[in-house]
Amino acid sequence: MQTSDNSLNNFDFKTTVNKNLPGFDSQDPPKQELIDSCVHCGFCLSTCPSYRVIGKEMDSPRGRIYLMDAINKGEAALTDATIEHFDSCLGCLACVTTCPSGVEYDKLIAATRPQVERNQNRSWWENFIRAIIFNLFPYPDRLRIFLPLLYVYQKLGIQKLVRKTGLLKLIAPNLAAMDSILPKITLDSFQDNLPDTIPAQTEKKYRVGVILGCVQRLFFSPVNEATVRVLTANGCEVVIPKTQGCCAALPAHQGQEQQARDLAKQMIDSFAETDVDYIIINAAGCGHTLKEYGHILENDPEYKHKAQEFAAKVKDVQEFLSEIELTAKLSPLTEGELTMVYQDACHLLHGQKISLQPRQLLKKIPGVKLKEAIDAALCCGSAGVYNMLQPQVADELGQQKVDNLLNTGAELIASANPGCSLQIKKHVELKGKEITLMHPIELLDRSIRGVKLDL
Repeated sequence: MQTSDNSLNNFDFKTTVNKNLPGFDSQDPPKQELIDSCVHCGFCLSTCPSYRVIGKEMDSPRGRIYLMDAINKGEAALTDATIEHFDSCLGCLACVTTCPSGVEYDKLIAATRPQVERNQNRSWWENFIRAIIFNLFPYPDRLRIFLPLLYVYQKLGIQKLVRKTGLLKLIAPNLAAMDSILPKITLDSFQDNLPDTIPAQTEKKYRVGVILGCVQRLFFSPVNEATVRVLTANGCEVVIPKTQGCCAALPAHQGQEQQARDLAKQMIDSFAETDVDYIIINAAGCGHTLKEYGHILENDPEYKHKAQEFAAKVKDVQEFLSEIELTAKLSPLTEGELTMVYQDACHLLHGQKISLQPRQLLKKIPGVKLKEAIDAALCCGSAGVYNMLQPQVADELGQQKVDNLLNTGAELIASANPGCSLQIKKHVELKGKEITLMHPIELLDRSIRGVKLDL
């Protein structure tokens, strides 16, 4: 971590102050009362991943809040020099967990990012990269079109050649970052075999909907299949509306307000006639956004109450299983003791306050010994699409996270978010290490079915 002077008095806005430059517009700017709730104590600094890597006060929650305040008061403006500090935020929400004053930084940064997108022109290259991300990743059907090309790209060894030369990283770091986390394309990626309704394997106790996700649906389909098997084995009838699309997490986290609203409405409509007791999600970032639908659509008179009712039904799969208690019998995953470490996804830990439940579920599997990593609450650097937009900061965080996980001596890493899994897998491979990485629900599924791990 770089050294820095933490004094707010050293902030210098002379290069950004200009009354003719854009500031926040009147459409939902960061609320002054939320800004004023920050007492600038600095407790957030040690838990902020961007501050720990960059080492500048302006790249901390406290610094960004000070900058929001200055823009609100006309003492600063939205320029390239100021928005880079907002862009450096991973949105991990560790500061929200840490803050002794209860500052709602999540609401502040969520209000700031749309302001940046509306009022500041980015470079053509940034717009190009963002256009790829927001016009492709949230739309599984569009992404599926590229799967054959990606399959050939990997199968013919072109990807290995591109990585070996290192030219892509020199020419286009953002595209290189995308390539570096591209999961292995398999024949399963081309399939969508889950039916609309799957009956409970035992006496039906609940009727639940399952959200498939975007990246999860194409690249982590075994996780969705395991989720359905675990739910049905524990008395759940599962409903999977085929009209569902993206949960809106990617655009919502990056200030793409209208796209986020449209996707949220589509998701709500897809579950409107399903009559489910709960809506289950197995990806941390998606779950946090789904639970925020009431906020995303709070100004929409037609969808406001629908969004609130929808969000009230959303449960992370580990949260749900902990509440209903597992009824299916669990078997050991290995012949002897299995040591594993659970990786806390930020939007599960800080966004949804879910930490104990996954650990409690894993400990129920016979023979499991759970270890804890140092600095477990520190972001891995994935943060949705952050590792593609800010690859240098993301790489340093990924290296730190993987070092801490490997240092536990665990044989297996349990990760409950696809973005985290891709980031961790990348940095494990860069270190020349091999370790099994699985979603906790996959481990529960194997335990229920009595399928041993081959470590």
